[in-house]
Amino acid sequence: MEFTHQRTVTLVAILLIVAALNQSAYTALYIAKVDVPRQLLWGGEGLLFSLLAAFAGSAMVRSKGLTLAFSAIAFSAALNVVQVGVGLTMFGPFGEAAGKVEGLAPAAGAVVAYSFFVYNAAKLMLGLAALVAGLSAVARGGRLLGGVTALVGAVAMIANTLSMAMGRDVLGAIPLAGGSGVLATLLLALCLLGAAKDD
Repeated sequence: MEFTHQRTVTLVAILLIVAALNQSAYTALYIAKVDVPRQLLWGGEGLLFSLLAAFAGSAMVRSKGLTLAFSAIAFSAALNVVQVGVGLTMFGPFGEAAGKVEGLAPAAGAVVAYSFFVYNAAKLMLGLAALVAGLSAVARGGRLLGGVTALVGAVAMIANTLSMAMGRDVLGAIPLAGGSGVLATLLLALCLLGAAKDD
């Protein structure tokens, strides 16, 4: 099968949709306190983000007008691989050690904080990609989808920057950083589906 630019962009969009739906489902299950197989779920995300980094990188070097958007998607995917890796390999051992040795609790907390920092950096990148793709869609005549995507992308950039700089509790109980990042991801994917032929 030949990976034309149009096909590659479409695959990037599909992978972004899967990532957004997967993160939404995981969040809903977490809120509902349903026990989920983290190893399987996060391992699947590791595969998903690895593929996304490869396809977005390919689209980046072949793109005419969305180079910055695809660059941001590729680097976001790479950051997500790191974040998933930290969760899979470090949460368990540090949490177990902190349960046995009280002095290790700050170290376990630092690992979780680092994971969220990387998570927010990835969402910031997706916000940037959504902003760029949204403005591009507006220029092509898609004012509604493009305008909403650009706006949500800008909100995701600001919210995740604040979370990175000031800690994830800066916005209180409102999950604005992660929520806006997931919504920006979904809208970005829809913009890319429309841009696949034009780009």
